[in-house]
Amino acid sequence: MTNTLRVTLWQAANPPTESLLLEIMTQQGLNPYRWSNRPHDSYSAHKHEFHKVVYVVSGSITFNLPILKKQIALNAGDRLDLPAGVVHSAQVGAEGVVCLEGHR
Repeated sequence: MTNTLRVTLWQAANPPTESLLLEIMTQQGLNPYRWSNRPHDSYSAHKHEFHKVVYVVSGSITFNLPILKKQIALNAGDRLDLPAGVVHSAQVGAEGVVCLEGHR
């Protein structure tokens, strides 16, 4: 796996189950954990010292990447690979969000 910014949208008609996403992440050598936020919660701009892999289990979240001038909206099943050191903020959607996250 590369350390590049990548968005992978879920292509199937129905969103995946949390257990399927856990299985996918575990098979990729990740040690995922679950987190969630209430509707319209937000995270101010920050960065991490690790490569972050996020799958949305339910709800939605939009990541803002100011240096790249990009906004990335994620819904159930979508994945974001965010390299270490990339400054980002996030805004949770109207239904809240549940995610699985692992680090490389």
